[in-house]
Amino acid sequence: VQLQASGGGLVQPGGSLRLSCAASGSISSIYVWGWYRQAPGKQREFVATITSRGTTTYADSVRGRFAVSRDNAKNLINLQMNPLKSDDTAVYYCYVRAWDNNIYWGQGTQVTVSS
Repeated sequence: VQLQASGGGLVQPGGSLRLSCAASGSISSIYVWGWYRQAPGKQREFVATITSRGTTTYADSVRGRFAVSRDNAKNLINLQMNPLKSDDTAVYYCYVRAWDNNIYWGQGTQVTVSS
């Protein structure tokens, strides 16, 4: 499975961004899609996941502000982020977990929230 993340950028506090993660390869082997993020000097942390059945899970820090969704026709997931805070500044990584428990990571996309 290969993953390509996109959609990062610079936004002011209170603004919004939408990240996308497109998958190619053995799409049928995927049962969980998700996002992690890593801020400077911090460990990578969980953001959100969505399963093949559409069940979503969110970190407490983003619940109510972020929404993860799937586009099955395009083999991708989206992460809608609104409203953004300065603490959301990080490199965002998409990942998938296959039924054989292998995990695949995308290359990361930078999100900077600053005035």
